[in-house]
Amino acid sequence: MTGHVGRVALRVTDLDRTVAFYEDVIGLETLDRADGRAVLGVDDPLLVLLAAHDRPARGPDETGLFHTAFRVPSRAALGDALDRIETGWRLDGASDHHVSEALYLSDPEDNGVEVYRDRPRDDWPVDDEGRVGMDTLPLALDPLRDAAAGADRAPSGTDIGHVHLEVADLDAARAFYVDGLGLRVRQAMPAALFLAFGEYHHHVGCNVWNGRSKPAEGRGLAWIELVVDDTETIRERLDPDAVTDRPDGIDVDGPNGITVRVRRR
Repeated sequence: MTGHVGRVALRVTDLDRTVAFYEDVIGLETLDRADGRAVLGVDDPLLVLLAAHDRPARGPDETGLFHTAFRVPSRAALGDALDRIETGWRLDGASDHHVSEALYLSDPEDNGVEVYRDRPRDDWPVDDEGRVGMDTLPLALDPLRDAAAGADRAPSGTDIGHVHLEVADLDAARAFYVDGLGLRVRQAMPAALFLAFGEYHHHVGCNVWNGRSKPAEGRGLAWIELVVDDTETIRERLDPDAVTDRPDGIDVDGPNGITVRVRRR
């Protein structure tokens, strides 16, 4: 099975402010906007924002989004992202994960955001069992500032490299995403799983770090999209009652009330 992350959809209260954040800070472009819905991206649509005034805020015990991770194609682009964050927003953290360099922040609705660039794949540490070695080390920011090229928008090649979820149970998450959707375990920790199609370090992360246990019902994550080469094999593995057909694939009710949209390439 091959695949990658497509779009992420978020339910938000203040559509104008959230659109402005993803344009001015993350550097996306609004591709379409109408009827309480905005679609943003670079080369392709990446983020769907849905006005949701009638939904309650996400509760402190609800599962859902940990962060959406926007992947930029170069260190210069990451330096530009750092400049936009420090100029117009606030940086929450910065980490060297061996496989990538990452910046962390939250959008105006407290949805987690990561902006990162991958290191060359030949430099990724991989053990004899094929597990990729990721860590969380401090990232020096001055060299990253020096790498900036001065761009006020994310460049061509920017996409959503992965999405990280807060789940209630890692065993249930593994059964759904690995046995059902066909991702591989790339790294397993006592409280987190990192899963991918093929040899990538991870397309989906799942953690129980904050002990969330209730299904996702409030504002925040509406759905994530995985783009794959074979939706029929996935359909055969899943509970038919959890699957809804779409013209280009299926929607699946995953664990913890998280909807996964599976789209054919």
